[in-house]
Amino acid sequence: MDKVVASAADAVADIQDGVTIAVGGFGLVGIPEILIQALLDQGATDLETVSNNCGTDGFGLGLLLEKGRIRRTISSYVGSNKEFARQYLSGELEVELTPQGTLAERLRAGGAGIPAFFTPAGVGTAVEEGGLPLRYDGHGHIAAASEPKETREFDGQTYVLERGIVADYALVHAWKGDRHGNLVYRASARNFNPPAAASGRITIAQVEHLVEPGELDPNQIHTPGIHVQRVVHVGPVEVGIENRTVRA
Repeated sequence: MDKVVASAADAVADIQDGVTIAVGGFGLVGIPEILIQALLDQGATDLETVSNNCGTDGFGLGLLLEKGRIRRTISSYVGSNKEFARQYLSGELEVELTPQGTLAERLRAGGAGIPAFFTPAGVGTAVEEGGLPLRYDGHGHIAAASEPKETREFDGQTYVLERGIVADYALVHAWKGDRHGNLVYRASARNFNPPAAASGRITIAQVEHLVEPGELDPNQIHTPGIHVQRVVHVGPVEVGIENRTVRA
């Protein structure tokens, strides 16, 4: 039952080229940056990532992106990352844009064993009708586009079918965790971490505070240990500031 591993490097050592990785976080908050750095050092490439955003320039998944390690990403927000935009428009990166709430539910559904679900989000748009650019050819033309999605009417309203996501691995950040893999997130750092953790076949959690089994209040646990296979104690982590503004 003790799922603690000695280091972040040990935790990601078996991640192979070409796998799908769900990653928690929102902007710079709740990002498993130490695990991402360990993965960068490990060398895995040709990755497909699933995350709200693909990091920023020089931080989070942006580090993997800069080194050309990410082949494809499923995300809902792609701003604040110039390298992301460059790779997408040049045809180096495939991007599946997904509404933010839909992305969270796709991850949650995958973790719950639900293969697909119907949602009103995206009905009547390119999300439903297809045509969203997945990849450009580097000359301003669309090389690959999304396909139309199945719809169905319930009680007079149209819904679009979305598939659940099951990732090969998941990387998440938690405030507290015990040796059994039970996790507690802090404030807004909770964000996409719970659904990402649930969606991974092998979920790796970096935790700021490692406690013994029984020390966490069961009523306060956000991710039960059944979803987590490895725990790495990383100590306190400083959260970056994505956009700093200063009043005169």
